[in-house]
Amino acid sequence: MVITDLLGVAKMAAITLDERGRISHWDDTAAGLFGVGPPRALGRPPSALLRLPREHRGAFEPETFGHVWCGACTLPRVDNGEPVEVGWWVYPIGGTPGENGVSVLALAADLRRLRRHGIGVTIGDLLLAPPDGRGCGDGAARRPASARLLRVEPALTAPSGDLPDSFAAPFAGRLAELLPALGPAAAEKIGSRVLALGCPAVSLGLTIRLPVVPHTGAEPSVPRPRPAAARRPRPAHRDVPASWEPLTYLSEAGEQIGSSLDHLQAARTLAEVLVPRLADFAAVELLERVVADSAPPAVEVDETTPMRRVAVAHNDDPGRWDEAVPEGEALFLPSGTPFVQAMRTGRPVHIRRVAPAQAARLAAAFGDRDLSALFTGRALLVVPLIARGRVLGTFKLLRKPDRPGFGDLDLAMVDELARRAALCIDNGRLYRREVQVAEELQRSMLPDDPPDVAGARVRYRYRPAEQAAQVGGDWFDAIPLPGCRLGLVVGDVMGHGLTSAAIMGQLRTAVRTLATEDMRPDRLLRQLDGLARRLGEDYLATCLYAVYDPVERRCTFANAGHVPPVLVAADGASRVLPVPPGVPIGVGGEPFRTMEVEVEDGSQLVLCTDGLLERRDRDIEEGLEELRGRLAGASADLDGTCDDLLDTLAAGTPADDIAIVAVGFDGIPKDEVVTWELEPEPASVPWIRAQVAARLAGWGLDALADTAQLLVSELVTNALVHGAGSLGVRLIKGGTLLCEVHDDGMDLPHLRYAEATDESGRGLQLVSHLAARWGTHRTDTGKIVWVEQWLPR
Repeated sequence: MVITDLLGVAKMAAITLDERGRISHWDDTAAGLFGVGPPRALGRPPSALLRLPREHRGAFEPETFGHVWCGACTLPRVDNGEPVEVGWWVYPIGGTPGENGVSVLALAADLRRLRRHGIGVTIGDLLLAPPDGRGCGDGAARRPASARLLRVEPALTAPSGDLPDSFAAPFAGRLAELLPALGPAAAEKIGSRVLALGCPAVSLGLTIRLPVVPHTGAEPSVPRPRPAAARRPRPAHRDVPASWEPLTYLSEAGEQIGSSLDHLQAARTLAEVLVPRLADFAAVELLERVVADSAPPAVEVDETTPMRRVAVAHNDDPGRWDEAVPEGEALFLPSGTPFVQAMRTGRPVHIRRVAPAQAARLAAAFGDRDLSALFTGRALLVVPLIARGRVLGTFKLLRKPDRPGFGDLDLAMVDELARRAALCIDNGRLYRREVQVAEELQRSMLPDDPPDVAGARVRYRYRPAEQAAQVGGDWFDAIPLPGCRLGLVVGDVMGHGLTSAAIMGQLRTAVRTLATEDMRPDRLLRQLDGLARRLGEDYLATCLYAVYDPVERRCTFANAGHVPPVLVAADGASRVLPVPPGVPIGVGGEPFRTMEVEVEDGSQLVLCTDGLLERRDRDIEEGLEELRGRLAGASADLDGTCDDLLDTLAAGTPADDIAIVAVGFDGIPKDEVVTWELEPEPASVPWIRAQVAARLAGWGLDALADTAQLLVSELVTNALVHGAGSLGVRLIKGGTLLCEVHDDGMDLPHLRYAEATDESGRGLQLVSHLAARWGTHRTDTGKIVWVEQWLPR
């Protein structure tokens, strides 16, 4: 069955793309469906914003436009990663910048919502599926109680030549309402194009159980809805046949057991639903490996296999068995008992009545406590819990002597519940394990304590998403760079879960590696983007990279689709920096730009991820304005600033990870930096040795003078012999004593092995031995070779 005129009966999102394939219109319905507002969506390709399946991305790319497409796919929401089943109707419009600027119109609907709430299906005047999914009240057509929607698939109607004018005109009007920013002429053109290609529709599959009466020879009649006055009032409740009661019980019990992804909670719920319906006493005992989730369940079970009782339920007096059969008790069960026998064979063990002697043997398996009263005269049923071919544990049921034993129906019901519960417990165990792995991976790849660098103070805050399944790909870092500079990075991998955490670790490692090459921020992001695209199509992330120079008192930024930072001046004035937005890492096709900002001593910079800014009641733009307002007049206490932002801006139960990096800019005093320009001639070597010694004496660092003179003479000599062009030396007293020698040569020096008879090649070996650290990096005009010495305590 095909339902046409979908635009009039279902809530649909309207999205338009410009001639470059960038989103130019994103309405509120799209924001609610995909979990991202217009500020983040506009100007970005759909494939960069949404995790569209690979086979569907071509319909949204300009070079593949030319045919209409409709289909369905499941993709995660941007805000919380929850899956949403979306039906798409994508139309090539062929707009030009001089006309309406719309190249593609994409309509989208939540198919799960359509199935749940219905659309409104009638045959004649007999209403089969009302739009709200509930039964019909007075004044509406009757709906059979068993009508059920099975399938909702996107479809297209026939082109406009086969549709009546009574349909085309209202459709064009409703489409224009979805695109309020376009003029009447542009909306009319788009509507005509959609009508020519086929209007959005859905193909429905449903089951309907209609009453059938014996044929009496007369013409069969079609049921017609009776007037409201002629209908009889229905009873409020209908009696359920007794034969349905076990099925109802199994359905409700299974729903309760599967309502939690906590494997231990599923075990507890199993015990609770068994008492008193099927037993008077129930205890669930799982393998210790399953409880602790430290490893897969054991293949073989014997008396050396540790177990743990995780749940006990009974209908005796409260506390009756708390001491005798406590929850949480560790167990080692003898191999000859029915409990181990059930796990070894995979079959239930049923003892119709437990004799006194047999009760004593069973009680002995649980230590020196007297449990004879628990077993004697009762019916015992021990059932293994098996999922995916592995034993997870067992549960035992006991019925009191005054109650009939377990019958065939009882055994069948217990077996069904055991299978459902085992699968729920194993799913919960696997889910918990995946979350633990993702959290451990994420923690291992995030930085520990902030670095101690000269001229800047750094503080971090990180708060994971409230839902364990939403382990995200937020990362942040502060990277000490040559020249006492500081690299700052904050990023957010699109999506959640183990894959996002793994991608985050790879990108963070790549950023640290590229940063040591001392690249400009825009070049670093370009290299990172190329690496992400080589690694795979799913490597999509936003990233903001900045470099602070405490000597020049300048901060350089480059951005890849991340939220901009906030700068707080020394006088307390705050502003959102207008860094170039850029496209996310992994998209490609667009250059990154660099922006430089002069920063005064005493100012602060705050970088964060969108988890701090975006909430259900607030979009990112509003969140940025609130962040700027909270930072106005912020104190110099960075820890207090970070904590205040988490307390006031973050949601109580954040749907996404939150990362904050706060930096205080103090700068390096000008009298602790000295620069010399040298003539490229041998006489410069003794002259610079003397200058360095005099400066160190003025700083009170005479103890470092001899080593510093030797190091600077080696570096200057190397620059004279192997370098080119201008020559200079810079000495900085920061967290260490840093000496830099720069020249215009492009060849970087490196350590090499010198034979006993070689006349050269030992200078850098001497430097490596005497310096605390040394290194090289390229500049726009040449290279710098630097050495560090520890300052005396």
